[in-house]
Amino acid sequence: MNAHNFYRPLILVLLAILAGCATQAVKTPIAADPWESSNRAVFEFNDTIDRAVFKPVAQAYAYVTPQPVRSCINNIFFNIGDIWAGVNSSLQGRHLDAINTFGRVMLNTTLGVGGCFDLASTTGAKRIPNDFGVTLGVWGISSGPYIVLPILGASTMRDGSGLIVDAYVNQFGYGQQVHDIAVRNSIYGLEIVQRREALLAVSDTIDRTALDRYSFIRDAYLKRRAVQVNGPLTDAESLPSYEDVEAAPADRKALGIPSKN
Repeated sequence: MNAHNFYRPLILVLLAILAGCATQAVKTPIAADPWESSNRAVFEFNDTIDRAVFKPVAQAYAYVTPQPVRSCINNIFFNIGDIWAGVNSSLQGRHLDAINTFGRVMLNTTLGVGGCFDLASTTGAKRIPNDFGVTLGVWGISSGPYIVLPILGASTMRDGSGLIVDAYVNQFGYGQQVHDIAVRNSIYGLEIVQRREALLAVSDTIDRTALDRYSFIRDAYLKRRAVQVNGPLTDAESLPSYEDVEAAPADRKALGIPSKN
């Protein structure tokens, strides 16, 4: 596959989105982030929207919804996502991961009451987050420049392309099984709120500890994606999974800092 032809449509879309963004001086640009000025502008836009809309709604949701109910909803969405994660593991040739993931789905869907209870994790079968962006990386597509997508946040040219496939399968795919439009849209909205609520502890920790939130999130994202593509033996530093937010209830744990004995 010609990398130029692969990235060209997404580049054109990105340039159209960023055409009106004001640039600003960047002191320490890195090779992986050649569009840092524009990315920071989008980052600030996303942060403004998040603090004005998504975070308050997520906090209200957390306040009025009991923790067991939130955990159940979170687990159900994870269980649905595990199906696509298992497919991607198969596409990557990581068949053991695929078997483990599909085994998780079967156990949690049956004994876990449709995924409400994550029984698989209690037996030692941890989630293996996976998506089509990782699959493209395993297939040899380079990550391309780092980009910050409006609303969606941290990504790369490759991962942004993979998001299109992920959204079609994970959201629109299962959503089309619900024929009532109002119910379907409510499910979409609930998933967005649940995802943001699950990240409240992580985002609060970053706010308190990161000197430069943009650089912290960028570096964590790029290193984590390198681990996912190259496997656990990669030289990139292993970082916590900010998507698998069920494992980040405390500040030190959220940042991946070893506990003091």
